[in-house]
Amino acid sequence: MMRLRLTPLAAFALFAGLALARPALAVEANEVLADPKLEARARVLSGEFRCLVCQNESIDESNAQLAHDLRVLIREQLVAGRSDAQIRDFLVDRYGQFVLLKPRFDGETLLLWLGPFLILAIGAGLIGVAARRRRIAAADAPLSAEERAELERLEAQ
Repeated sequence: MMRLRLTPLAAFALFAGLALARPALAVEANEVLADPKLEARARVLSGEFRCLVCQNESIDESNAQLAHDLRVLIREQLVAGRSDAQIRDFLVDRYGQFVLLKPRFDGETLLLWLGPFLILAIGAGLIGVAARRRRIAAADAPLSAEERAELERLEAQ
């Protein structure tokens, strides 16, 4: 039986290759636009939208049928002359803010963006209140017999 041994250099190359590997894109050959500039815009746009089936991938990475349909829709709108902002607005109007991988900062997503900071501020406030109560409780504690004796000795001097 033959054993496979990796030299340190080969192991490093293997792990470096795995670390630098990019996710495979699910764009099919029949989706690709003939105009390279429009195709580049389509790729950028499809990287901004969440696959509503997978929910953890962009539509550019997803093989789901809905992701395919959205990629085709984006390309159709690009060919029709729509701007990137118009396409984003169209998809958000149709599917809601959830379709965006990076939701906009507005009234609807205010808690999403500010929630972590609010939780951090509340936690810091609670820690501060607890520390203050502990200091006050330690200051108001009655003196022990040894402490009273030491205090009387110091007063007598």
